[in-house]
Amino acid sequence: GVAVSTQGSIAQAYSLANACDPVSAFGGIVAVNRAVTREMAEALAPVFTEVVVAPSFDADALEVLLAKKNLRVISASTPSARRLDIRSIDGGFLVQEVDAVNLDRSTWKVVTKTQPTAAQWDDLAFAWQVCAVVSSNAIVFAKDQQAFGIGAGQQNRLDSARIAAERSAGRALGGVCASDAFFPFRDGLDATAAAGIKAVIQPGGSVRDEEVIAAADEHGIAMVFTSERHFKH
Repeated sequence: GVAVSTQGSIAQAYSLANACDPVSAFGGIVAVNRAVTREMAEALAPVFTEVVVAPSFDADALEVLLAKKNLRVISASTPSARRLDIRSIDGGFLVQEVDAVNLDRSTWKVVTKTQPTAAQWDDLAFAWQVCAVVSSNAIVFAKDQQAFGIGAGQQNRLDSARIAAERSAGRALGGVCASDAFFPFRDGLDATAAAGIKAVIQPGGSVRDEEVIAAADEHGIAMVFTSERHFKH
């Protein structure tokens, strides 16, 4: 799960992220971008976690965390920006530029009759960032800077949308959806609409874009095209 605290509390951010999918959080890794406080450590303590990584840890937070058996506590600086992504393949390496997330809204285009609200714009940007690091085919449902449903790594976009809807369990009602690549058919868009999503961000570029846009208009959904895809593999 992924979340941003609207109150500036790392403990709140952790609790919201964990609530996205507490089943999958079992045996997971927790990474935060602020010092871990005792409040966060106490929230994390009941959950079986393999690794916690953060810029720093308050002394009283360490007391709580180090009492947990087999938990690895790692202090690390903010990752530096990488320019290249290197993957090993049979007989060599594949070198490509890192997928950078563009959040410049002036390059995005609203393609539907309905326009996103101010709150939806913020959630669309949040969901777009989350979607970039989810294995394709990726669908992310979010609301109020919190991911509620993540459909990842499926062979088709419709199944990813269905998984995101199932995981969100109605909690993303009125929220937004991010898709890492275009919807090839309207069925994926229809699935997000059935889950109560009211705004969608996706790259666009399908030969059936007009069909998908028409579906969004039918459902009263605001849809934004970014003209770039993520497609993490």
